[in-house]
Formats: sequence, structure tokens, C-alpha cells
Amino acid sequence: VIAHYVQQLDVEALEGDQVGDVVRCFVRANIDSLVTGDKVVWRPGKNETGVIVARSERRNLLQRPDNFGALKPVAANIDHIILVIAPEPEPHDNLIDRYLVASEITDIPAVILLNKTDLINERNQESIDALLGRYETLGYEVVRTSAAESGDKPSPEVEALVKDQTSVFVGQSGVGKSSIIQTLMPDEAIRVGAVSESTGKGIHTTTTAKLFHLPLGGELIDSPGIREFGLWHMTAQEIEYGFREIREVIGTCKFRNCRHMGDPGCAIDKAADEGKISPERLKSFHRILQDMTEQQARGLKLD
Repeated sequence: VIAHYVQQLDVEALEGDQVGDVVRCFVRANIDSLVTGDKVVWRPGKNETGVIVARSERRNLLQRPDNFGALKPVAANIDHIILVIAPEPEPHDNLIDRYLVASEITDIPAVILLNKTDLINERNQESIDALLGRYETLGYEVVRTSAAESGDKPSPEVEALVKDQTSVFVGQSGVGKSSIIQTLMPDEAIRVGAVSESTGKGIHTTTTAKLFHLPLGGELIDSPGIREFGLWHMTAQEIEYGFREIREVIGTCKFRNCRHMGDPGCAIDKAADEGKISPERLKSFHRILQDMTEQQARGLKLD
């Protein structure tokens, strides 16, 4: 599946006489929700369309809750998540942490890609270095690039990152995901939007998740930009696991029913006091737990 629309999907044939052909397909009613990156079995239908009759087992699946609490698949069978951030719009560590928690839970490696390095200046240099430093200390790979400075060619760092991999580009709108893809695939018609001058927030440019083949080898999946990544479908234990430095001390609190929200004898607070957990990450952890609790209390808890 290379693109997903409301009722139909674009499927690229991987074998047979139609190898490489893209066919618009309908889906049998007995097949669960499909997503870009899925491997499927299809047969020819009417009027040059096809019908998907089966889905192969997935290696992994990245999904998120929608505004109504229902899980929405983002992409399947991917090698790593590339989380794109930029100096403008200003990156928020809480949003970054939400993506990283999803990465840890699904066991899909995540890479943080700082785009628009040409916009780094004296005003934001220190905060950006501190932000990226926190994640590098935790072992996350951080790559820096500027689609604007590289012109119509991708930077060597980005080429090395995506070569022979199936990558998902995620991140808030306006950080330059589509611009980076254009440098990797200049022949693709990806509309590039601007950051709103009044709000500083990006304008959505991609209306559906799409898979693109790279001339250098590998695939990219470009998904619509989102500004908030909910995790309330997860349990508190999963969120604890999603923070690398926090899962190291889980199970060592003084009381077994510790909620990790300032409770007496909390091992997480102790680790933070000892400098093993940054204040920013601890604040993000507490906020995510609180958001999850509030959303589940409103009846959005999922089975």
C-alpha cells in the first residue's frame, strides 16, 4: 500500500506481469483497517481497479489515537521513525517525547532530524543545543541538516539516514518534512507550505500518508503533520517503559502503589534529584501521565 484514502488505496504491484504498476483498490469488508506500508494480496476488479483480499502479517505498526479516542494507524512495516524538528516552529520536548514513547513501545528505532539549521541564531542556539543534548545523552541519534542550504540535493547525512531503509517522517507541521523529501525525490510533486506568519505554526501540505521510492534505495513514508500526539490509549506502565531513563528505576519505589506523581519514596523523583533524569523529561513524563489519566476519565480509554 503506497497511499491511503477514505474508501480506497493505491497499491503497487510487487510481482507478476504488473510489477511496478499502481492500481487504485477497494478493500473487502472483512479486512481490518489498512495503512500505508502494508503488504497485501489483491486481484483485478472492474474498470481498471482492484480489490484487496488479504493482508500479510505486519512487522510493526505505528498508530495514534484520533480526536475521538479511536486508534488510527499511521504506517506499517517500517525500519525507523524520523522525527523532524526545526528552530521554527519552536520545538517542544513534550511533543518529541510523545513520539519517542510511541517509538519505544512499538520497538521501532527513532532518529531526531533537526532541519532548517540555517535558522539557528544567537537567540535560539543555546536552547536547541540543550534540547538535542538531552536526547543524545539518552542514546538517541540526532542528525542535523538544512533543506534550504542543500538546494535541490539531499545532504550526505540525510542520504545515509534513509538509504535502503523504510522510513516514516513525523513531526509537527511546518518543520520541512516535504521539503526534505523533495531533495531526495525532486521529480515528485509534493506541495510545500509555509509557516503562518501570525501563529508560527505550519500549514498542512500533505493530505494523506504516502510511500515514495528513493532512487538511492529505500522508501519514505510522508504522513500529515500533527501538532499533538495523544498517548492515552496506553497504560501508565507502557508510558513508564517509553522513557528510557525512567524504566531503569521502575520497580524500586518504596511503595508498590506509587503513582510517580510526587509520591513519598518515589524512585523516579530520587533519580531526578540525583541528576539521572532531567527536569524537562520529568515534567514531560508527568504531563503525559496526567493527560492520559484525564482522557481516560472522560471515557476515551481503549480496549
